This record gives sequence, structure tokens and C-alpha cells, in this order.
Amino acid sequence: MLDMYEYSATELIRLLGTRFREYRLRCNMTQKEVAERTGLGITTITTFENGTAGNVSLATFILLLKAVGQVNSIDGLLPELPESPYLQRSGNRKVQRIRHKDNE
Repeated sequence: MLDMYEYSATELIRLLGTRFREYRLRCNMTQKEVAERTGLGITTITTFENGTAGNVSLATFILLLKAVGQVNSIDGLLPELPESPYLQRSGNRKVQRIRHKDNE
């Protein structure tokens, strides 16, 4: 397993692009078919896959995941957390923000 902390954001995007290409090929899809399904340009898909995209928006990435049937894998990225007793206030209300007390 890779230690993702060792990678820069650009390197992680490059890694995701390479993995996306593998998923696309296993789905027996061309870049043109992905473009038609997502409404994205072929250039966007090409640059993402070959690692030359400097940045990919989250919305674009979600569209690409949907195209190869992997949108449910988002739940693995940030799974829903169980309720935390530390984030409950009196009256059973959830804490909306964390405030640190100033050390004066």
C-alpha cells in the first residue's frame, strides 16, 4: 500500500489519472465515450490520464467516477462517522464549530 502522505497534490492527481485510465480500459470505454457520457472534453480526459493536468475540479472527478461506475467509492474516501459524544451540547444539540479558549 502506498503512503499517500509522501506525494504532492500534483503527484496524487497524476496517480488518480493513471488509475482512472485503467478503470476506463477495464470498462472497455474509449476516451470519446467517456467524454460523451460526462459532457467533458476529450482534452480534459487525456490530460488527466496522462498526468499533465495541473488540477482537476472535484466536480470533474465525480463525473469521471460516475462514467466508470466508481462513484460509490467516494464513501471510502470520507466514510460517515458515528456520532461523537464530545460533539454534543446540552439539550442534545450538535456542536456547529470548535472554539479554542485563548490562553491569556
